[in-house]
Amino acid sequence: MNSKQIVLASRPKGTPTSEDFRIENVELPELKEDDLLLQGMYYSVDPYMRGRMNDAKSYVAPFKVGQPIEGGVVAKVVESKSVDFKTGDIVMGALPWQQQIVAPAKGVKKIDASIAPASYYLGILGMPGLTAYFGLMDITKPKAGETVVVSGAAGAVGVVVGQIAKIQGCRVIGIAGTDDKINLLKETFGFDEGINYKTTADIKQAIAQLCPNGVDVYFDNVGGAISDAVISNINFHARIALCGQIALYNSTEVPMGPRLQPMLLTRSVLMQGFIVSNYQSRFPEGIQQLAQWITAGKLKFTETILQGFEQLPAALIGLFKGVNTGKMVVEA
Repeated sequence: MNSKQIVLASRPKGTPTSEDFRIENVELPELKEDDLLLQGMYYSVDPYMRGRMNDAKSYVAPFKVGQPIEGGVVAKVVESKSVDFKTGDIVMGALPWQQQIVAPAKGVKKIDASIAPASYYLGILGMPGLTAYFGLMDITKPKAGETVVVSGAAGAVGVVVGQIAKIQGCRVIGIAGTDDKINLLKETFGFDEGINYKTTADIKQAIAQLCPNGVDVYFDNVGGAISDAVISNINFHARIALCGQIALYNSTEVPMGPRLQPMLLTRSVLMQGFIVSNYQSRFPEGIQQLAQWITAGKLKFTETILQGFEQLPAALIGLFKGVNTGKMVVEA
């Protein structure tokens, strides 16, 4: 049986382009015992994938040139050689970008699409939602009445962070790149205020005006000049969750910025980087709490869904242009 797959054709220099990807046909292997034949339904694209396109040591191995890109995939079981799965089950796992996939049963888990749409397991009930939950609740420990600033606030992680902070009784300011996104954050997701970083001349001053009592918690999804501006307004004993640095991922030179360590030192600020897999043993706890908040109507979510397997490279490139609101997903 043949399947289409998308491979890394070359390692990008700066922002990825369509030439860095290639669509190929591949012959699928025969199913062995405990294997599954899967039909891809929804494919996740995430900023961390850009780092895996580099040949550099990190917390996860780089993609190999000539081999398929891999990411979160929701799929349907077409054929099963495992006693734990049957035809028609919906599963999720870290899988290659292929339309049909042969995978070991131990590499996927069954999901319950009656709780929420299946694609949500790539978003609010998957890696982004868990990232928001553990990064905010475990690292920054927000308290009622505190001021929380979220960069990349209209992305898959940011929209969840802001809502959880509101559930905790905080005042929340989101930073995003269009007026439409700012309006969505305020009107749909309950953020108190928003800053359009593309049209705001002085972000540092804008934060000072919206946060007259300073910033107690900063959830950093972007890094760069935006984070410099936020941290310049940081309070004593503030906490910073260092989640993403998308503003820097495509840099071809090491960018220079303010030296922030003296500010962190003199204000006794905690800044902690993390990756969601640090909390893997606690994923059931996070999913249970997120699902409860969704069921109670306290958490909302949004997705940008592109149609067609071949749109995966465009979807990934689009992340770095800010074309998505909420989670970027490709539906096969």
